[in-house]
Amino acid sequence: MFRLSRKTIFAIEAVLDIAYNSGPSLVQSREITKRQGIPKRYLEQVLQNLVKANILSGVRGPKGGYRLARERRRISVGEVTRVVLEMESYNHSLGKNQISLLSAEVVEPVLDKVSFKSMELLDQISIQDLCNLARERGIDRNSADRLDFTI
Repeated sequence: MFRLSRKTIFAIEAVLDIAYNSGPSLVQSREITKRQGIPKRYLEQVLQNLVKANILSGVRGPKGGYRLARERRRISVGEVTRVVLEMESYNHSLGKNQISLLSAEVVEPVLDKVSFKSMELLDQISIQDLCNLARERGIDRNSADRLDFTI
């Protein structure tokens, strides 16, 4: 069964948390950590990479925080996943001489096909879709005074 890494799930949760709990004020990383239980050390790293990828925008300082850089419907789960995959591949890349010929010629091409199809499916799911699902499931938002800018 295809499974996303825990870090990827943390990143998706963080973006969804920001989208679901956003409003006129920024969402601070400590709020995300408190609500989602994402380790702060990892969260800061992934949030900065999401800013670089133009998925989030961030403001530094004591009143700083994060918001979506684009509309929820224009950010796909696939985009968020790719940011983490890039982080992981940069940190854990193996040289081609460290894998077997059988893996390089048989296993990796099959897994690449699975990965490609999975990413196609993740690209079809927007953060807006996840917000709608959370709302349908009755998950409370952080605050009643948060505004929803969905058009």
